[in-house]
Amino acid sequence: MQPHISGTTRLYGLVGDPLSAAKSPQLLNRLFIEQRVDAVCVPFWVKADNLSAFVSGARAMSNLSGMLVTMPHKQRMLAFVDELDSTARQAGAVNVIRCEDDGRWVGAISDGVGCVLGMQWEGNHPANKSVLLVGAGGAGRAIAFAVASAGASKLTISDVDEHRAKELATSVSAETGCTARSGPSDPQGFEVVINATPLGMKANDAMPVDPQRLAPGAVVVDIINSAETTPLLQAAQARGCRVQDGGPMHQGQALYALRFLGFDYRPDGRSTRDGSLK
Repeated sequence: MQPHISGTTRLYGLVGDPLSAAKSPQLLNRLFIEQRVDAVCVPFWVKADNLSAFVSGARAMSNLSGMLVTMPHKQRMLAFVDELDSTARQAGAVNVIRCEDDGRWVGAISDGVGCVLGMQWEGNHPANKSVLLVGAGGAGRAIAFAVASAGASKLTISDVDEHRAKELATSVSAETGCTARSGPSDPQGFEVVINATPLGMKANDAMPVDPQRLAPGAVVVDIINSAETTPLLQAAQARGCRVQDGGPMHQGQALYALRFLGFDYRPDGRSTRDGSLK
């Protein structure tokens, strides 16, 4: 079933490179059909060097209502929006843009809120827990602020770039009041361990943490959204840990992004515990 497209149809886009495996247009178009919204989502395949030219053209389209932004544009898109919500300001990246009627573009990022929502749904709430976050890149940065804001008792951030990890920990502590610090990727003693690195996407990748140092019963979250269980989660499960793959985070990201764009969306069987998302 295809949406009916007319001269009044509102346009939404997914901006990135590459987009061959993108599922967001399918999700949005299904939602538009279910809710009888006169809108369509299409992929915009934009190379990094062409982002500025793309934005100039997109700004000229009066029927453009919003965009989802994926790699490699999440950080660079910051320079092209007019307003940032707190998630994007803290993370230094944008992955959803709402195009207001007055021409303003408002940016947010769903990675952090999506991760916490996914953890809540799976019964792995980080509140009052000691958390080790491995990876201080774009997604890791957003997750650090979200986990701290969700009430983690302490947060240790580890990254191959020690300066980046230390800077992020300092920012998180200052803005959330959570006790955050940088440190090694040793998971011993932590109640929650989150892998926010790409390690595990390839078969020969090194482990982001030593699974033999995981405490049985600890929660291990790997944000990689793959049909196959990652080596980290396999090893963690063998240690008697609770494990969570990237699926719940992906659903949480979709919920937050679509609510930000103004749509009532909730993944099947999911309920929100965050009052701002109800």
